[in-house]
Amino acid sequence: MNDELSFSLKSICFDENYEPSDSTRMTTNFANLARGASRQQNLRNTLKMIDNRFNDLAHWDNPTGDRYCVELEIISVEMSMNAKAGYAAFPLIEILKTCILDKKSDQRIPGIAGNNFSSYVRDYDFSVLLPEYNAHRAQFSTPDDFGDLHGKLFQQFANSRIYKERFGKPPVICISASTSKTYRRTGNQHPVLGIEYQQSGLSSTDQYFAKMGMQVRFFMPANGVAPLAFYFQGDLLGDYTSLELIGTISTMETFQKIYRPEIYNANSAAGQLYQPSLKNEDYSLTQIVYDREERSQLAVKQGKFAQEHFIRPYKKVLEQWTGAAAVAAVAQAHAH
Repeated sequence: MNDELSFSLKSICFDENYEPSDSTRMTTNFANLARGASRQQNLRNTLKMIDNRFNDLAHWDNPTGDRYCVELEIISVEMSMNAKAGYAAFPLIEILKTCILDKKSDQRIPGIAGNNFSSYVRDYDFSVLLPEYNAHRAQFSTPDDFGDLHGKLFQQFANSRIYKERFGKPPVICISASTSKTYRRTGNQHPVLGIEYQQSGLSSTDQYFAKMGMQVRFFMPANGVAPLAFYFQGDLLGDYTSLELIGTISTMETFQKIYRPEIYNANSAAGQLYQPSLKNEDYSLTQIVYDREERSQLAVKQGKFAQEHFIRPYKKVLEQWTGAAAVAAVAQAHAH
């Protein structure tokens, strides 16, 4: 079955002239900014914030604080199933790729792939499947196989030849810490990622990412005000250079300041014990216009799109494939 799954990549620059393609999920961080009357100013301000934060963290040999500039590329991943049977390609996920321009040496340094993570199947899982599953339950719960299909699809992509040829290292995805958990400082501090926090228990997002083959660690970088969640596959601290990590922090912290200012643009920093809250009123707004309400409504629409164009038409094929993938994984585990 694996031979019948194939991926193709498209890429577009995320700069002040960026316009989302028709297949881009409109709730995606970057797409949401590139709409409406303020679109170009939004994009310009966002990119400036990213560059400023990068130079703030990469301060060595950078006396004027403007040595680096971050270039962003949106990578759209389409998946085709069994081309012989005439199945159309489905827009599976979108990730961001950073590239760091060192103006002093005039070098382009490849950054990390992943960063932002956008997925139609995840929209289906969280905005269609879960509400339906819990509609008549007294207590919220998730089905046993929740996230299995999405996890296998993602791992198939991350292990594919096309991924490995295009990107040198495994993906890192960086998102907001969960508002349902409490975080406690550990004694660990990394020169770039900053102060490490540990959470009180796994969130549903952590469990979902675990099915994608990713573990999580939480760090609050220098001059940051709240820990960020970093999902990764290998050794977060050992596999990536300082500049690669700074590219991810500066990009994703900027998006979080725009989308979750109550947490990431708060006027006081997280202490020894910390619980993120969107009810916090002591925060500053960025100069960037963004409609959070619209974003949650769109997630449901996008989930239904995935259900209609992917989950329902390919249900039998997908069930066969996830079954085959599970059997292969068990066989591989026993072989080791």
